[in-house]
Amino acid sequence: MPWKFDCSGSHRIPFIAKPKTTSGVAVAAPLGPSGSEIGEPAARVLRRFRLVFNAVKTHFQQVERKAGVGGAQLWALSIIRGSAGIGVNDLARAMDVHQSTASNLVRSLVERDLVVAAKDGLDRRAVQLRVSAAGGRVLRRAPGPLPGVLPQALASLDARTLARLDKDLAALITALDADERGANIPLGQI
Repeated sequence: MPWKFDCSGSHRIPFIAKPKTTSGVAVAAPLGPSGSEIGEPAARVLRRFRLVFNAVKTHFQQVERKAGVGGAQLWALSIIRGSAGIGVNDLARAMDVHQSTASNLVRSLVERDLVVAAKDGLDRRAVQLRVSAAGGRVLRRAPGPLPGVLPQALASLDARTLARLDKDLAALITALDADERGANIPLGQI
């Protein structure tokens, strides 16, 4: 059976040997797990997912190359800069991630001296976060959008489109039997 690599080059996908034609151009139809074609509508949607994933991946690579930090770290830095004194729980809420994920992000940023964590508010038990001078330099070097291309693109869509996407993606998630805990992991950490 012939194999092709997906757009990222990391996964092998089986293709049938007999090409289909679309608009006079020969294309191979992807096979499903049982060896049957998935059909053009599913293949079209699959290509759209590849475009989304590759746009996100490309942005994360640019962030890493230009800023020296990952996409999730950059987003956390930008939130901390915009809300000096923010705590870890509020950072987790702002990023829509689990508190332990935010704690791990903060720990790595503090270890790299990009964020300062201090207990100097009224409640000495809670840590307040501030961007250090080095963190500010990282933010100035970083390509935008700081939250990432996918959050920005989603925020630009109207409420009706977002509701439709939410409903349709919920059906896809059900079909995948996906682990719901993955919803709170930043894409840059997947």
